[in-house]
Amino acid sequence: MADKRVVLGQVGRVHGVSGWVRLKSYTAPPDNILDYPLLRAELNGTLGTLEIDASRRQLKGLLVHFAGYDNPEVSRVLTGKEVWVNSSELPALESGTFYWHELVGLEVTNLQGEILGTVSGLLETGANDVLVVQPSARSCDQRERLIPYLTGLVVKQVSVSDVSLVVDWDIDYLS
Repeated sequence: MADKRVVLGQVGRVHGVSGWVRLKSYTAPPDNILDYPLLRAELNGTLGTLEIDASRRQLKGLLVHFAGYDNPEVSRVLTGKEVWVNSSELPALESGTFYWHELVGLEVTNLQGEILGTVSGLLETGANDVLVVQPSARSCDQRERLIPYLTGLVVKQVSVSDVSLVVDWDIDYLS
């Protein structure tokens, strides 16, 4: 599988006079973004690397300092930038578990062989994650579906290599 860009967070506004910035983490838990001290971002139209050389937790989230960004004027150019790593830099998972980015784009079929659409994203809820399935040219209808990601109960088979996901989900179920 080709190396993919996996967005881990977004740089927020500048904090203080030493170039620190807020960092909105998309990882769970949020502190896991600190496991990647080298993050990539689009800087002035080119690919750049940002090195986290210091961090601290606050009630409103993470504050980080990137090496070489030592004052507010310099750090301000980072505001709003997404930061990412390549998928090859992520730790390997146990067999049968997947990163969300691996599920996006998989074609969803039910046990009856009806194509429900393609995974366009996932939602995190308190109870379980939910697949957002958008209709495709091959799907049985044009309905968006929200399908609980419950391994074994609803999600029966995931094959990243075959770009497919099989669910126990009738086409008439409300989503």
